Amino acid sequence: MARRGAGRFDREESEDRAGRDARRAEQSTRVRPMEAGEDRLRSEAQRAVERAGTTGRRKRAKPPIDRPPLPVAPARLPEPEAMFVRALGERAGRRAASRLDEAAREFDEDHFDDARRILASLDQRAPDVAEVVELMGLSQYRLGRYHAAAKTLERFRRLTGSTEQHPVLADCYRAQGRWVDVDALWEELRERSPSAALVTEGRLVAAGALADQDRIAEAVHLLERGWTVPKRPRPHHLRRAYSLADLYERSGATPRARELFGWLRRHSPDLADVVQRFESLG
Repeated sequence: MARRGAGRFDREESEDRAGRDARRAEQSTRVRPMEAGEDRLRSEAQRAVERAGTTGRRKRAKPPIDRPPLPVAPARLPEPEAMFVRALGERAGRRAASRLDEAAREFDEDHFDDARRILASLDQRAPDVAEVVELMGLSQYRLGRYHAAAKTLERFRRLTGSTEQHPVLADCYRAQGRWVDVDALWEELRERSPSAALVTEGRLVAAGALADQDRIAEAVHLLERGWTVPKRPRPHHLRRAYSLADLYERSGATPRARELFGWLRRHSPDLADVVQRFESLG
């Protein structure tokens, strides 16, 4: 986590613009097969923020994980099949690639334990295949095994030098009350700024962790920083607005909460309980 000070805040104020450039750079250095699966895996960041407020509070801070800094750019990795063939030989490698596809289908069908078992077997035989490690970590996360998921997604971070699963990894630590690790991953994610959407998901997890600690004013400040109402809201804008409106209501800023819930009702009336929340505020 490198640069501090004014430059970091300037970048935060223009996440959409900076995110486009950084995202192109990351995509050019990371070779990813199974493109449909990539969208599925990235969408796990959204699930990480949906648990806001559901974790128990911890009074005693835990020491942070000792993790190496990210490289300047994500690793350039071969496709999984090539990695399997290199580790297992031609025939066994191709079978392993087919099993990875099977695990991805099980995950898509919400059969997370079945996916995890397949992936654990593959990981034992070929432990450096990033897609196996990533999907296994997400399967563990969806099973509520946050300690195991954190260990696995830390491996994904080391293998790839990527921040793709930082929101999910941070949420694993939030579930364990490891607030320092949540903060460290948030700083790392916003320094890298891979995309506006992914940075927003990380921001929401970080704000959720602050709210879990009853630091509501700080959570509001984190979500307000750099926020402007977009002309053409995207899903990550809507989730950020909802979380901010919720925190406004919890902090007693009822007029602001009603204004933002009203904006959400106009743009996305089917989002969660937006209509009811707006009406409850009079």
